[in-house]
Amino acid sequence: MPHPLYIAFIWHQHQPLYKSPLTGEYRMPWVRLHGTKDYLDLLLYLTRYPQFHHTINLVPSLLVQIEDYAQGRAMDSYLQVSLKPAAELSEWERNFVVTSFFDAHHRTMIDPYPGYRRLYEQQQNQGRAWCLEHWSLQDFDDLLMWHNLTWLDPLFHDRPQVQSWWEKGGNFTVADRQALWALQREILGQIIPEHRRWQEAGVIELTTSPYSHPILPLLWDTESARVAVPKIALPHRFQWPQDVAWQLQKGWEHYQRYFGKTPQGLWPSEQSVSPPILEPIAKQGFRWLCSDEGVLAASVRQPIRRDTQGQVVDADVLYRPYKMQTSAGELALVFRDHRLSDLIGFSYSHLPAETAVADLVTRLGLIYERAQVETTPADPWLVTIALDGENCWEYYPGDGGEFLQRLFATLSRDQRFRGVTVSEFLGEFPPQVTLTDLHSGSWIEASFTTWIGDPVKNRAWDWLGRARAAVARAENPAEVVWEALLAAEGSDWFWWFGAGHSSRLDPVFDALFREHLQAIYQGLGQTPPPELDYPLEPQHFQGDYPPEGLIQPVIDGRGDEQDWFRAGLVRVGTARATMHQSHPIRTIRYGTDHLHFYLRVDFRQGFIPGKEGFSSLHLLWFYPGQVGHTSPMPLTDVPDVAPCNYRFRHHLGIQLAERFCWLMTAAAGDRWCPQPTRSQVALDTCLEVAVPWDELPVAPNWSVSLLLVLGQAGRFRGYLPEQGLLNFAIP
Repeated sequence: MPHPLYIAFIWHQHQPLYKSPLTGEYRMPWVRLHGTKDYLDLLLYLTRYPQFHHTINLVPSLLVQIEDYAQGRAMDSYLQVSLKPAAELSEWERNFVVTSFFDAHHRTMIDPYPGYRRLYEQQQNQGRAWCLEHWSLQDFDDLLMWHNLTWLDPLFHDRPQVQSWWEKGGNFTVADRQALWALQREILGQIIPEHRRWQEAGVIELTTSPYSHPILPLLWDTESARVAVPKIALPHRFQWPQDVAWQLQKGWEHYQRYFGKTPQGLWPSEQSVSPPILEPIAKQGFRWLCSDEGVLAASVRQPIRRDTQGQVVDADVLYRPYKMQTSAGELALVFRDHRLSDLIGFSYSHLPAETAVADLVTRLGLIYERAQVETTPADPWLVTIALDGENCWEYYPGDGGEFLQRLFATLSRDQRFRGVTVSEFLGEFPPQVTLTDLHSGSWIEASFTTWIGDPVKNRAWDWLGRARAAVARAENPAEVVWEALLAAEGSDWFWWFGAGHSSRLDPVFDALFREHLQAIYQGLGQTPPPELDYPLEPQHFQGDYPPEGLIQPVIDGRGDEQDWFRAGLVRVGTARATMHQSHPIRTIRYGTDHLHFYLRVDFRQGFIPGKEGFSSLHLLWFYPGQVGHTSPMPLTDVPDVAPCNYRFRHHLGIQLAERFCWLMTAAAGDRWCPQPTRSQVALDTCLEVAVPWDELPVAPNWSVSLLLVLGQAGRFRGYLPEQGLLNFAIP
């Protein structure tokens, strides 16, 4: 009988410490809301198929907050307002509700509910000031309810009380919200006991992280950031190895407290590793840890190559555990398949569940076929799929329930696959290959630049370093000081500071970080430095920027801002070139997921695409460093200047008035050959385009250079961006 392909799913559940050490109030509601939407229901879906085992990582800072809510000790500002009658809301609270109670992915969590959608559309179309002036008290009462109700997972919708709320569809009361809060507490109270129960049943393995989710290599020594980026600009050196051991010990102790046993596996925060942190990890008693394929590639000094379908070429490198020796004992390491993990985390939400599941099972089937030839039953492959277990589901219809149900029903019935916990696999197949070196990096680009190197991030490290030094100088600091320091060392604050990531809640993360630092000084009996009273960075537009993450917009020509939130942006008319403020195009937005390239073009108000200025838009691609046929731009009157005189490999033409497109590939002899395309084009308030990657013979991690060319009756009429090219990498 053929041996199976072993698959280890690792689901990572995490939230930072939102409790203000100065006021005791929870500043954000995400533990409570994700607790009713993601943590318990994911476990319940997975355990419907108990023969297919999983690993779930629960960060200690999340567990203590779940416990606070379940026991009624936590009150966040959103919940406090939710439990008040609309007639008693202050002016500030009414503004807060109109601004913040649509914090959800509207396509899956607002649009399906007519009452909620009506309020959302009024806020979007009429503006917040209009809502404050025209909404009735009942509108506010309803919005307070909808915001909490939509964060309730569909798995709990069959309860009679919940069904009555859906049927009611509005005219909600304070009593309804109080009953919903009681239900939220009930669900939150089941999360920890249910995880413990299923671990004791042998269906799941629970792992932990350092207590407050810090980047351990940077706590050990911020100079570790130079391993991946030698010339990175760094703050004053932060070097506190004892804090690494302390964070690990606190995580270990909380695991024992909640689950009654000792953990075997460690999820290092953001899968960040470096050689020096291995010894304290092993010394604490952990047996294994997980990181990313990018870290593995840098460690073995060879790329993890993929073919044009994204399948791993170097399967024998990626799909096996490794071992490393430390002075405190041996550690095993597994490395996740980055692409398979990201397909679930970022791309499959855009597809019908049946299609997404079929795609993943097909990919796993191809790995299985190779394993039958290249491995033996005594030395099998382990495919590790590790990802965030909470944030992706709001982009799936039904919170991902149909996808999860189909996926694990399919995998559990398929004799080719066996789902295992990491400890199960290591117990049966101990690692045979020793990793002689370990790269210092994370699951994001195998570096630490997400958390350090930016001027604002570096300023935060300097402030943290001064507070840490103050603690070191003190005699017997109180427990509240150590708790505030632990919280301030968490990774999440640095994630949001400076360039790279942003949200409407950036100022709240900024304030929370500073409050943790202020609490350190106050606990030491000292006056906090005056700079802690002011934000680390002013909140204002920083200019054009590259994509901040993968996106999955709906292509309908409406330009939904939530869909394009993490896209790259290029403003037209800001460069000293031939384009000016009167140009018919105002902005270009672009981004990718693992399945498509996406483009959005916003036009000047009053401009009618296809009827003035230009009638067609042409996307021309080439791939620096890659060999293949190229051809010149297929238009007349093209000026003999860069980048117009470059040679290109692919050409997508879009006829604006008719809303259709065509795709061509370069061939020998400066020719262009047409090919079928499933590219999507939609034009309404803006132009939106989606081009499937599988129609372009490209491979992951290739660099892409893209030029947008304006045409009229086959003639060249200009190009964008003004700087010449959009440059990005294929995910």
